[in-house]
Amino acid sequence: MITLRSAQPRFTEGFLEQAVGDLWEPWMRHADRILEDEKLLHLVYEALVRRHPKSRTRGRLGAPAEIVLRMLLLKHIRNWSFDVVEREVRSNLLYREFTRVYAGKVPDSKALGRQALALGPEVIEQIHRRVVELAVENQIVQGRKMRVDTTVVETNIHYPTDSSLLGDGNRVLTRLMKKVTALAGSVGTKLRDRSRSVKLRVLDIARAARSKVPQSQEKLKQAYRKLLDSTGRVVGQAKRFSQEIAKGVKQCADFLQQAALEGLRQEIETMLPRVQQVIRQTKARVFGGDAHAEGKLFSIFETSTEIIRKGKAGKPNEFGKMVKVQEAENQIVTHFEVYDQRPTDSDLLIPAIEIHQQCTGRIPDLAAGDAGFYSAKNTAQAYRMGVKQVSVPSRSTKSAALKQKQKKRWFKRGQKWRTGCEGRISVLKRRHGLDRCRYKGVSGMKRWTGLGVIADNLINMGRALDEQQQSAA
Repeated sequence: MITLRSAQPRFTEGFLEQAVGDLWEPWMRHADRILEDEKLLHLVYEALVRRHPKSRTRGRLGAPAEIVLRMLLLKHIRNWSFDVVEREVRSNLLYREFTRVYAGKVPDSKALGRQALALGPEVIEQIHRRVVELAVENQIVQGRKMRVDTTVVETNIHYPTDSSLLGDGNRVLTRLMKKVTALAGSVGTKLRDRSRSVKLRVLDIARAARSKVPQSQEKLKQAYRKLLDSTGRVVGQAKRFSQEIAKGVKQCADFLQQAALEGLRQEIETMLPRVQQVIRQTKARVFGGDAHAEGKLFSIFETSTEIIRKGKAGKPNEFGKMVKVQEAENQIVTHFEVYDQRPTDSDLLIPAIEIHQQCTGRIPDLAAGDAGFYSAKNTAQAYRMGVKQVSVPSRSTKSAALKQKQKKRWFKRGQKWRTGCEGRISVLKRRHGLDRCRYKGVSGMKRWTGLGVIADNLINMGRALDEQQQSAA
């Protein structure tokens, strides 16, 4: 059974209040009050009770929606893992107070992970939207200014090379077939473990790739031929294993073991087309010189990963998803979006202004972005929408009027303010973990990004409210 709020007694009252009270950071007091919002709690509560039709009235008492929300946000505020946030809350009186656990039992890391899955991308987006509404209600955001930028949140994969992807496919298929053999015995196709020869071929490729002389290139191709041959044999063996499970050649007398066997067959069926795609793209690149094979995979685990080039000297290739971040005053991120396919930056400026109007209730006086967002059509459309100043530079122009405009003081001030978006992205990556997503799949990427953005907004809203309070005093 899921409840809305915690009913635990506040054990920090009395003689412990003085010991803990001065440990609160100023922003935490205000963030604590923001998280008491009824609409926020109901969003989480409704998502949790949907896990089971009778979660509202029956079953063991689970963690209240209030505790789940606060522990998840604390996790992303501090950039901790589920295990670390459980340990820290258990041992810290301040965090027990902040998360509303009080003297109760702290939800264990596995339970918190399952509850986090229940809050899908849609719920996280609704929570973020409500937090922005609270920022507007508290006059932290007035909506007069808007800046927008894009970045890459990387998926949790190793650097993809053809040989390493083939090695991954061999390792996974062999592991699955070993599990099938352990359950069904040696009946039917016998497992031949080629792991050792595959590892040796991957090492041969790594050594040959270091040299650029013609002899080494021939050795490289020869090593790839052997690796592809071994991988093809493993794929053929995995196909036979899957067919024999489907036909009942490999089976178990125990019902639960047979269910596990069917699950392994489904995993094999899922992995086979991915490994076959890696084989095709490896042949196309190594022997055909085509590095842009259709449907190219960069990971057999995170198949949605894209290669994105942002022109960075230190990291020319990034593997993940493109994310748009737009801000208003006081460094509040009013909207974020994780794109399934990388868009062109210039296509995002006008939709960003429209979204800004929806979030804040007004068209911004100033809209700022880098040169990637520029087009003459965008600038003209933004002025027609009511934006007074569009500070988006053109990379190259022969127009004397445009050059003169970009030299004006208001334009330079707008660009100076725009650079704060770079700092905001840097903080999101360093402080809240948006450099690399630790959740799985596209849904996990959206949840990870959304929780990191909400966590950063809470800190900035708390600081802005503290400044307002001090100014009023």
